[in-house]
Amino acid sequence: MVDLVVLTGAGISAESGLATFRDAGGLWEGHRPEEVATPEAFARDAALVHRFYNARRAQAAEVKPNAAHAALAALQRELGPRMLLVTQNVDGLHEAAGHEDVVHMHGALNRASCGACDARWEAPLVMAPEDECASCGAQETRPDIVWFGEMPQHMERIYAALEGASHFAAIGTSGQVYPAAGFVDLAASKGAACWEVILAPSGNPWFEEIVTGPATEAVPIW
Repeated sequence: MVDLVVLTGAGISAESGLATFRDAGGLWEGHRPEEVATPEAFARDAALVHRFYNARRAQAAEVKPNAAHAALAALQRELGPRMLLVTQNVDGLHEAAGHEDVVHMHGALNRASCGACDARWEAPLVMAPEDECASCGAQETRPDIVWFGEMPQHMERIYAALEGASHFAAIGTSGQVYPAAGFVDLAASKGAACWEVILAPSGNPWFEEIVTGPATEAVPIW
């Protein structure tokens, strides 16, 4: 039985030195992220999309989890299966901090998948369009990432946990993008106490308790 569902977003990894999805100019090699993170973009120019994710994978491999990741890992060791961590992040820093059973609703940079047979495996540091699937041999390998226009992963498990949880916490996420933006609404409607741990409050009235500040300070306090 899950008592606590925690949702994390980009704000928990920022202090690890991991750049956000968009760089300061909002572009990557002259492209908006949406142009290298959609099924249409992959069909149009798979090599460009692979270069984008190869760069992100290399960046994620160089950073380390911070105090916020460590605090959540310690909480999970205490609560065990009573806690479910759902993340919008694809960087793998929760696992690096020792957290087990992380639900990656947007996929993970260190995973690859096959567009032909849906097989999944550990991704190499560098992927290319000519890579073959180890299961079926098709040259349709792609990052195991949820792109714009695709359905997030593990939604049945997430919604089931939210339905029965007594507590919900959103950490480092602005709550602007659905379906994750609706998690607090569902949890609160089922009677869960809801916390927000964030740099600046979102203004969502469902959050009963708010802890503000940088994640490395606010999460251990929470």
